[in-house]
Amino acid sequence: GTVRIDGELIGYRRKGNRLHELRDREILKQRSHIGFVFQNFNLFPHLTALENVVEAPLSAQKRDRDEVYLEARALLERVGVGDKANEYPRQLSGGQQQRVAIARALALRPAVILFDEPTSALDPELVGEVLEVLAQLARDGATLVIVTHEVGFAREVADTAVFMDGGVIVEQGPPSQVIDNPVHERTKAFLSRVL
Repeated sequence: GTVRIDGELIGYRRKGNRLHELRDREILKQRSHIGFVFQNFNLFPHLTALENVVEAPLSAQKRDRDEVYLEARALLERVGVGDKANEYPRQLSGGQQQRVAIARALALRPAVILFDEPTSALDPELVGEVLEVLAQLARDGATLVIVTHEVGFAREVADTAVFMDGGVIVEQGPPSQVIDNPVHERTKAFLSRVL
């Protein structure tokens, strides 16, 4: 299958009935509009929280230094770790590291942010603080694609829920339909185990 974001094929261009893989430079151009937040934070351990957030806008986007630092501080405040700007990842809790990773993704001003199980590496008591940041981003109108097993969170925040099995979409629709009234047997079986 293919992935489309804002109607644009990611990694491919269609010519007639055929898909042609894009060159690395074209893929990097597409990726510049997509933010990523990984399950294991992927922060640079030798950089402070603030330095982690400013790295890509300065090096990849070549934006104005003063503007980037000002925006990075505001983003750290927005995700609730403004007081941790000068601390290194090892000095932060898992929830704080994940919030720095979210600020880092936001700093690129992406059209969409992809989250890969953003709470899976967190202790249970830290999950809520990260989910609240994601819920606020959704309320603020950010476009988020979140892979999660946090079904209650998905029910409350998602506009569209998609249930996949083995890389294939099994069921999709409003959360009230997919989560509360699933049609497919595989979806029903999964939800019966997690709800």
